[in-house]
Amino acid sequence: MAAGQCYRRVMWLGVLCGAAAGALWGLVFLAPELVAGFTPLQLTIGRYAAYGALSAVLIAPRWRAVRAQITRREWAKLMVLAFTGNTLYYVLLAAAVQTGGIAMTSLVIGFLPVTVTIVGSRDHGAVPLTKLAPSLALCAAGALCIGWQAVVGPADASTQLIGLLYALGALASWASFAISNSRALVRLGGISPHDWSLLTGLVTGLQALALVPLTILTEPMRHAGTEWLKLAGVSLGVAVFASIAGNALWNRMSRLLPLTMVGQMILFETLFALLYGFLWERRLPRPLELAAFGLVVASVLTCIAAHRRPAPDTLAAPAGST
Repeated sequence: MAAGQCYRRVMWLGVLCGAAAGALWGLVFLAPELVAGFTPLQLTIGRYAAYGALSAVLIAPRWRAVRAQITRREWAKLMVLAFTGNTLYYVLLAAAVQTGGIAMTSLVIGFLPVTVTIVGSRDHGAVPLTKLAPSLALCAAGALCIGWQAVVGPADASTQLIGLLYALGALASWASFAISNSRALVRLGGISPHDWSLLTGLVTGLQALALVPLTILTEPMRHAGTEWLKLAGVSLGVAVFASIAGNALWNRMSRLLPLTMVGQMILFETLFALLYGFLWERRLPRPLELAAFGLVVASVLTCIAAHRRPAPDTLAAPAGST
């Protein structure tokens, strides 16, 4: 009995950590609306400059030891990963939110676990696409609901469709990162996954700084001092809560829960992003949005079920979000 109570306690602690990580990651979708006067590029620079600075502080005590283990090839890999998983991804996501809304963007990104599985389906030992047919059918139905909502929604249809394209681009960018980063982690030598994550944040921060001249030369910079302070506050908040605390909670959850549950926890990000979006817009979800969310959940759960093996604790888990 005591062992059973201990297991349930650990399980619920893991679920709470997963829910908290999703709640923090959902803030990423709200940030572009909080500082809507700034462009997606400016939002990306602000967020990742802050994240890069925090990563530099956290890795500083081990910098010499870590740097000695990084080869030129790995630095090049980090540059690509930082671009696809952070810089390009967030530019597209912020543009999607500002043009198509939080709800539509979060629903599209909610298909991430399925997308990652499809992209990785040609790897050795991967689940064949035939077993993923139910998940893919649900995914397609959910995509149709999202696309139809974009066309018949109250907002301008052409603007909504542009937002949908941005969201699909963000989904493709992050799926590419998730696959490449997973393969890179397998090949790591003496570098811990935590240090690899901090190095990715550090490189992303450098990319953000390199983009500063571009935004100065090509984008409007006439904002009041209070608006710049608001951008700095939002950027720092997203870096601390989403990038640092959210990732830490996700890693904690991953150690507490069996892999059969880990994949399901990523749905909390979509749920909280939708909740923030509806609260921000002060409205209830529309029928097509409810249908799309239900199909997203069903698609991810059937994708996870397709990975079940005889042993109950062996399941290929989708990559987490940042």
